[in-house]
Amino acid sequence: MKGFMFPRTPSGRSSIVPPPPWHYSGDMLVVEYRTHPERVAELLPSPLEPADDDPGAVAMIWADWQSCSDSFEEILDPVRSQYKEAFVVVRCKYRGETYSRCVYIWVDKDFALVRGYHQGYPKKMGDIWMTRPVSVGRAGPKLEPGGKFGATVSAAGRRIVDATFTLTGESESFGFVNGLPMLHHRWMPAIESDGTDALHDIVTMRGYDVELGPAFRGEASLELQPSPSEEVSRLEPVEMIAGYWRSVGTSWRQGTTLDG
Repeated sequence: MKGFMFPRTPSGRSSIVPPPPWHYSGDMLVVEYRTHPERVAELLPSPLEPADDDPGAVAMIWADWQSCSDSFEEILDPVRSQYKEAFVVVRCKYRGETYSRCVYIWVDKDFALVRGYHQGYPKKMGDIWMTRPVSVGRAGPKLEPGGKFGATVSAAGRRIVDATFTLTGESESFGFVNGLPMLHHRWMPAIESDGTDALHDIVTMRGYDVELGPAFRGEASLELQPSPSEEVSRLEPVEMIAGYWRSVGTSWRQGTTLDG
């Protein structure tokens, strides 16, 4: 039986996601802020610890992606390549090293959902929207001072995140919270449902062949709404840092198991 992920068939053509490497090109909006450090700490399972520096720093990120495998066949079938996601990143310390860690994430396509499970991202389905910049006309902001953007996340029929971004100029930085190798857990409960895990790995990873467009900085606002099935509102902002916009290209092939 063939196929990188389920379903596996004699041909492997039905697999929900093709084997890596996977290539990504898209636009990213990042809103960085500070929350109560103890709210970040409660999301770090042992043996992870809060980062030594700025432990309450958070990045809320929106991305409008086009992705494909090494065959590039998805580019000519865009329903299989285009998707949006929004995710929350904090920093943590493990074995003396500092990492970035995704604690919440929502996507709008099934292949992105399952691909994230392989990597250890805790993905859920959601409805993600972000303003697209324009180069002609008036039906959108331009990537220049004064450009105004909005971004939202809804999950299970409820709006849970609202953000705005007003561009003030170019930036040498694209923020600091999401700039480190990622540290994730890959979990799968045992089939006996006895409270144990059949899979319990700590993994790290980062992309390669990274290409970056110009970075832009600006002022940002963020509102997190309560929901019966989401807890992101516990990471409420207590101080805004900045917003950033950048076009990003990267590829991913594999990660490394640190413990499991």
